[in-house]
Amino acid sequence: MSDISPTVTQEIICAETPAPPVAMVVFGASGDLVHRKLLPSIFELYGRELLNAGFYLIGCGRTQFTDERFRTDAADAIRETLGGVSSDVLNRFVAGLYYVCGDYNDGSFYKAVAVKMNELDRRHNIGGNRVFYLSVPPPLYGIIAEGLGNAGLACQVPGCQNVCVVVEKPFGRDLKSAVELNQVIQKHFSEHQIYRIDHYLGKETVQNIMMLRFANIIFEPVWNHNYIDNIQITVAESLGVEYRGGYYDKAGALRDMFQSHLLGMMSLVAMEPPSSFEADHIRDEKVKLLRSIRHIDPQNAITDFVRGQYIAGVVDGKPVPGYRQEPGVRHESKTETFVAAKLFIDNWRWFGVPFYLRAGKRLAVKNTEIAITFRKVPHSMFVSAGLPHLPPNVLVLQIQPKEGILLVFQAKRPGSKVCIGTLRMQFAYSDIFGSVPPEAYQRLLLDCMLGDQTLFTRQDEVEACWRLLEPVLQAWENQSTMPDEYKAGVENFPKADMLIESDGRKWRSLSAI
Repeated sequence: MSDISPTVTQEIICAETPAPPVAMVVFGASGDLVHRKLLPSIFELYGRELLNAGFYLIGCGRTQFTDERFRTDAADAIRETLGGVSSDVLNRFVAGLYYVCGDYNDGSFYKAVAVKMNELDRRHNIGGNRVFYLSVPPPLYGIIAEGLGNAGLACQVPGCQNVCVVVEKPFGRDLKSAVELNQVIQKHFSEHQIYRIDHYLGKETVQNIMMLRFANIIFEPVWNHNYIDNIQITVAESLGVEYRGGYYDKAGALRDMFQSHLLGMMSLVAMEPPSSFEADHIRDEKVKLLRSIRHIDPQNAITDFVRGQYIAGVVDGKPVPGYRQEPGVRHESKTETFVAAKLFIDNWRWFGVPFYLRAGKRLAVKNTEIAITFRKVPHSMFVSAGLPHLPPNVLVLQIQPKEGILLVFQAKRPGSKVCIGTLRMQFAYSDIFGSVPPEAYQRLLLDCMLGDQTLFTRQDEVEACWRLLEPVLQAWENQSTMPDEYKAGVENFPKADMLIESDGRKWRSLSAI
């Protein structure tokens, strides 16, 4: 199998729209996500001159920090994540960081935030644009939204372009809790102010799905059941639950990965063309697609969904513990760390095409990809040359760890009259464009500041996902059996293989890229 390296034939300059004057308030500011992702991403935006000169950030939390202590911790986190950074730029950035300590259940805490913001708005000449980021456990979302509303911080300020609240997944634990959570937040924030963030949708290759489909005439005519045999979406992680054992044991792979990441990617791959690139036109089509996925009844929940849980094994040559030996995990836990599923979409475009989805922890390698396998040619004219069957074409969108696109096709090799080989035409963003794509949070945070909800999840999309998966959750809760066990470091296990092999197909190898 040979590789073909493409080149960029035309340079296109795409200027980013910088954020307007805006203030950002981060609740849970002493947490791991803020230090690993948010602060480094905001600093990168600052270094790219995409933040207004007046930008400031207030960290909020229960931890007793002074402004200076918060700035020191932030600088350390940025250096640790990004490596060598300019000290001058970093010092200027952290000078715009502040901290307010308090209890999330105490109304006076939010009043103190309001006083601090009014003072800093005047000093930094902000004008009322505000982004409230809730980097806290989901049970606190409603409490903080209530506190912000009661303190008068949730409403639009005259002349202000954007006041929004950003919430991290999971958006509830099931349909009922998702609806209740939204009702609490919407007491003080309207839907156009609520940004439900899924960092997968900020990844370059995920965003590129729409460009690939709708900006190229060669793809859309064959993007249907007449030409596509199956689609596989894989999110494989070599890591275990790490520091998230307590959370993960209450969630599991179906809630943690399927409800948001995998169904979100599936909707982008399969949705109908939106009438424009406007946020709600795109999100309307995603919701229509999710509502077209075939209903899962209790029997399908058992036959078309496979769950597994990793036991001790070897990853990257190192022994690792089993899931039930991880810190924060119950010793008798039935929580799944792997899910494989087969879904169908009942509409004209996709009728009969299986979508195979899988996500798991402690697998052989880290690899996230979307693989579109086309139908085989209906008749091989090369039978006399010993080629009665030709491999199918495959288009692979590589999401991580190295973002890019791969097309697998057949072509003649130099030599004899009939010498056909499988070729791989492949590119990586970092190779073609000379730089590593920006962290997904950079894209999403900038969009929040600009008031662009295109890459954020609307409430009806959240509800459609939960409505689809509820029969599976209920079926598993009613089962007394444990998930199938798989050794850490494997690619799959027999029951997951059987799900796809019973249809005469195979999973793509996790190391195929």
